[in-house]
Amino acid sequence: MTLTTPALLFPAISLLLLAYTNRFLTLAQLIRKLANEERSTHHDVTARQILLLRKRITLTKRMQVAGVLSFLLCTLSMFALFLSLELFGMVLFGISLISLSVSLVFSLWEVMISTNALNVQLQDIEALQRGRADKRSRESHL
Repeated sequence: MTLTTPALLFPAISLLLLAYTNRFLTLAQLIRKLANEERSTHHDVTARQILLLRKRITLTKRMQVAGVLSFLLCTLSMFALFLSLELFGMVLFGISLISLSVSLVFSLWEVMISTNALNVQLQDIEALQRGRADKRSRESHL
């Protein structure tokens, strides 16, 4: 293994961390919005969303930690290879790949929860639409 092998991961990990940061900022914005809604009107859907957001924040933190750890291990692997410590460099690179894989698994898990949160929102919208349709139906019969 040469010094360039771990270096190939640098752009990928950097982009991954940028994507995770954007995901975190989106979650923070959504939490602030839901907090404002909750202050004005207590709504059951908001409470369900908050529970899902708490899980998503935890997973986002874990995927960021695993991604940063992967980046750090990749850097240490390159340093070890630079010092001609090939076996140590290879071990560090392998652990870096495992850490990156863990990060991606957390990311997939967070995406699954995110889609569930969107389904909660869609169910709420559908319930509101049904309620309006029922109201219009009752009003037209009067």
